[in-house]
Amino acid sequence: INGTASLMRIMRGNLLDVLGQPFVQTARAKGLKEIVVVGKHAVRIAINPLISILGMSLPGILSGSAIVSIVLGLPTVGPILLRSLLNEDIYLAGTLIMMLSLLLVIGNLLADIALAWVDPRIRYE
Repeated sequence: INGTASLMRIMRGNLLDVLGQPFVQTARAKGLKEIVVVGKHAVRIAINPLISILGMSLPGILSGSAIVSIVLGLPTVGPILLRSLLNEDIYLAGTLIMMLSLLLVIGNLLADIALAWVDPRIRYE
C-alpha cells in the first residue's frame, strides 16, 4: 500500500505528542496499566489526523487503480477515462471526474462519522 510509512510516521508522531500530555500522566499516576493508558486514552486522541487522511485518500486509491488498469490493459474505468480525455469527450470525462469527486465527499463524510465515534470530544449539533 502506497504511503503506509508516512501514515505510520504521522500516527507515531501524534502518539508521542499525546503521551506527553498531562491527562496521560494523571492516568499513569492513578495506577492504570500502561496498555489501558495507551489504548484507551492516548490512541483515541492520536488517531484523529490519521482518520482524516484516510478519508481523503479514497479517490487516490481509485486513481491508482485506474493507472494500473491502463498499464495492464484491464477492462475497467481507467482506460475509458483515458480514451475520453484523448478523444476530448467532455461529457464522459466530466462524469467520471464527478464520480471521483463524489467519492471524495463520501470519504470525508465517513471520516467525520468515524471521528465522532472515536473521539468523545467531537460532537456535531
